[in-house]
Amino acid sequence: MSDSAVGVLLAAGAGTRYGSPKVLAHDGLWLRTAVQALRDGGCDRVIVVLGAADVPVPDGAIAVYAPRWEQGMSASFEAGLTAASDADYAVVHVVDTPDVGAEVVRAVLDAAKETGLARAVFDGRPGHPVVLARRHFEAAATSASGDFGARGFLKGRDDVSAVECSQWATGIDHDYR
Repeated sequence: MSDSAVGVLLAAGAGTRYGSPKVLAHDGLWLRTAVQALRDGGCDRVIVVLGAADVPVPDGAIAVYAPRWEQGMSASFEAGLTAASDADYAVVHVVDTPDVGAEVVRAVLDAAKETGLARAVFDGRPGHPVVLARRHFEAAATSASGDFGARGFLKGRDDVSAVECSQWATGIDHDYR
């Protein structure tokens, strides 16, 4: 039996720098693209964490509401990990990196299955997705603060597999229109 992986798509923010919630960007195209990347990249199911905007999620995904979404990414991260608590791996992704596809998700997930922790890097710059084995969920959620999800938990660790993904995507998050 294979290990279960759940995609956790962080999409709860108001997108203040962008001008509107990014989950709404391009008539939901970014949302659909991210869900598809997670599904095609090896996730058995996908959880979309919502907050500022309540939108229908694509088929095959479920919505989870982050009640404290205004406090930043940490609240969304915690809500997503809680909803994924029965999975062996959480593949944490963000809605505002629309060029990240299934190849990136698959490569980072495969690396995490070897080490327990992995993250995509793009030309040496850390990005998303980040994959955590279940044994790290609680510590990662506890370390999340303000507008930072797993950053504090991952910083300075030597057991995180950095997976270079620039051959497939830029990983650039879009903060402005």
